Amino acid sequence: MSVIRFEQQGNVGHIILADGPLNLINNRFCEALKDAVHEASRSEIRALLVRAEGANFSHGGDVLDFIDKDFDDWRTFISEMNQSYRAIEALQIPTVAAVRGACFGGAFELALACDFIVAADNAVFHHFEASVGSAPVAGGVQRLAERAGRAIAVRYAMLSEPMTGKTAGALGVAAFACPETDVENTAASLVTRLSNGPTRSYAAIRALLKAWAGGGVPAADSVLLDITMPLHGTEDARKGRTARVEAIKRGVEPEPVLFTGR
Repeated sequence: MSVIRFEQQGNVGHIILADGPLNLINNRFCEALKDAVHEASRSEIRALLVRAEGANFSHGGDVLDFIDKDFDDWRTFISEMNQSYRAIEALQIPTVAAVRGACFGGAFELALACDFIVAADNAVFHHFEASVGSAPVAGGVQRLAERAGRAIAVRYAMLSEPMTGKTAGALGVAAFACPETDVENTAASLVTRLSNGPTRSYAAIRALLKAWAGGGVPAADSVLLDITMPLHGTEDARKGRTARVEAIKRGVEPEPVLFTGR
């Protein structure tokens, strides 16, 4: 049985870490994640949820699997992991990570590759790599800095301090922090909402954020019109504008619109 599997439930895709209780990152994890992301990309989903079975999201790297890798083997393995994480970021749909328990090392980086993190208050995010003489290798430092600022990234990556889910929520690393028993329901509600939303609008917003991350406000401004103007004639935009105009005429707030993603 695969250590990671992809499932589709309506418009929502699920990438499920299924090698509990630790969900360690190793060669099997790498291959299974690549396959799951490819399945997601070929499906008709409009939102993706990354979650884990069992008590922990993941304890991170499998040291026993890594210890004997030579330089080239290690570099290739890390390159392939990065490809899967960046492939999640490249999807044209919103992505959510639901995190309970441990979220260590490369697992923290996997969660940071998603648009939204829904974290249990008592979850533990931990970039422990510097404490063993290494450094985060799958984008965690820069993505943590992107979400919470350089000072936070320096503190939690250099000093290898654990970060609770509650703290992650307060710092803006997690979009939502909630009691452990509510994580799945909160994440499910969020991903369902996103899957019924204006998918092309979400893709445009994600593209603007990527441009901003690469070159700041000037870079995002330089592609703003090319990214957003094609939305004007979409079915969703026409539906949304019509609903708003009709609500204004009645003097009421518009009801939420069920979009088609077209």
